[in-house]
Amino acid sequence: MLVNRSGLVEQAADGRADRRGTRARRVLAVGATVVAALLVWVALLAPADLSRFSVPAFLRVPVEALVAVVLLLVLPPRARRVVAVVLGVLLGLLVVLKALDIGFDLVLYRPFDLVLDWPLLGPALDFVRVTYGGVGAVVAVGSAVLLALGVIAAVVWAVTRLAGVVGRRRTAATRAVVVFAVAWITVSAPGLALEPGTPLAAHSAATLVGDHARAVAAGLRDRDEFDRVSTVDAFRGTPADELLTSLRGKDVMVVFVESYGRSAVEDPALSPVVDAALDAGTRQLDAAGFASRSGFLTSPTAGGGSWLAQATLLSGLRVDNQQRYRTLVAGDRLTLTSAFHQASWRSVGVLPGITQAWPEGRFFGYDRIYAAADVGYAGPRFGYATMPDQYALGAFQRAERAPGHRPVMAAMPLVSSHAPWSPVPKPVDWNALGDGSVFAGGGSDDPPESIFGRDPATVRTDYATSIAYSIDTLVSYVRTYGDDNLVLLFLGDHQPAQVVTGEGATKDVPITLVARDRAVLAHTDPWSWTPGLNPAPTAPTWPMESFRDRFLTAFR
Repeated sequence: MLVNRSGLVEQAADGRADRRGTRARRVLAVGATVVAALLVWVALLAPADLSRFSVPAFLRVPVEALVAVVLLLVLPPRARRVVAVVLGVLLGLLVVLKALDIGFDLVLYRPFDLVLDWPLLGPALDFVRVTYGGVGAVVAVGSAVLLALGVIAAVVWAVTRLAGVVGRRRTAATRAVVVFAVAWITVSAPGLALEPGTPLAAHSAATLVGDHARAVAAGLRDRDEFDRVSTVDAFRGTPADELLTSLRGKDVMVVFVESYGRSAVEDPALSPVVDAALDAGTRQLDAAGFASRSGFLTSPTAGGGSWLAQATLLSGLRVDNQQRYRTLVAGDRLTLTSAFHQASWRSVGVLPGITQAWPEGRFFGYDRIYAAADVGYAGPRFGYATMPDQYALGAFQRAERAPGHRPVMAAMPLVSSHAPWSPVPKPVDWNALGDGSVFAGGGSDDPPESIFGRDPATVRTDYATSIAYSIDTLVSYVRTYGDDNLVLLFLGDHQPAQVVTGEGATKDVPITLVARDRAVLAHTDPWSWTPGLNPAPTAPTWPMESFRDRFLTAFR
């Protein structure tokens, strides 16, 4: 018998190669299973609040995983595969929901509302379009959709892979479930936790689903609730000659200072800059013969949604979501602006942040709307701001307060203190404003979200500086153009994002009334506001939606 030595060597080599290939495939399979298990573990345990991310948050036993494994164990193979896909999709959607919760909490101080927040996607897209242009908006939306689909696909893969392992290793899976179930019960009973608020026995995914389910139920009821409260209006049908009689002949300006929140005057990291501006402004106005009083309002929003706050103050209804806003502007509610219009004031809106059609402006009862394109500004942008506050105020002065003008009421949401709060325009002589070219060289194209890439201390400093700029500009306007017939009411629309305020900030904003005519301020004596531009910590704090009725009552 002849032996082909080279053939034996080749067979041995092939055998070793096959064994190495088998080991490699086994290692890859084990690695893929480990990755799948980690992905599912993280998906279940990841908090929906960025501040709660920590190592202990992921060292817990999720009861949802135990329930899922038990379900997969008792199902036949075909049903197991179907259920695994369904569970994967649901868990992937849960991850996307957690991401939305984190984003909304960082900006708006609250989780995402599955019923009421979808309409915000429209304004968000407009915001991106204004910041980056049409192509940027398409890229942003496409990237977000692809990322969400990618997350869901990855989680589906992970769950189906683990389901296959459970089906092939039923005995080992059963033992693992028993061990982890005993562990979960053991640590759950005494409430053991690795850190406060992070129990070892976790059911955070189920809790999150339950919280959102309750929010969905509340959201579905919200339209009926808003319809109910909207029918209550103490000033509906009030004759025009009985409205605002104590302000006859006055020019009334209601000015919203973007992101001017209570933190600006009370947070030690912000208040030195802002308080200095307020205190200096109080002294300057006093020297010019003007008096002022200040308090606080609680805004319906925080971090963003300026239009919700503006609608709340003007309508006397709490407008804290887009559904309420759309319902409001489709109705005929009496607003502060329409009340002035009915009482024979010329009512105007000076809206430098409006860069496209704004049909709801008709609801507010304006005789004229000055959007960004209507004031002849030819200077640079300052971040999100289309123009400096000084230019917007100057344009209003030229257009509406010429000598011999009819009494005017103006609502003006200013934008210089909008995120990202850098750079701040340099003030110029009011007579040198022209078409805004005087501001050339001082603008910025920094997108608002750039605040998240800068040092937080720098962001807070820039924010405080921008608020001080807006206050200084208002004070300068009153000193330059104010007279016995000027009444200025200025307030914040909402607090800035949590990158500025930190966690736990209220939704309160300062509000201030300025007038030279002491009879105007006397009508507010019952309000007990703090003298000056800077409200004391003990100053009254009212819901923003209560202000319309208080104002119309005081100046009836």
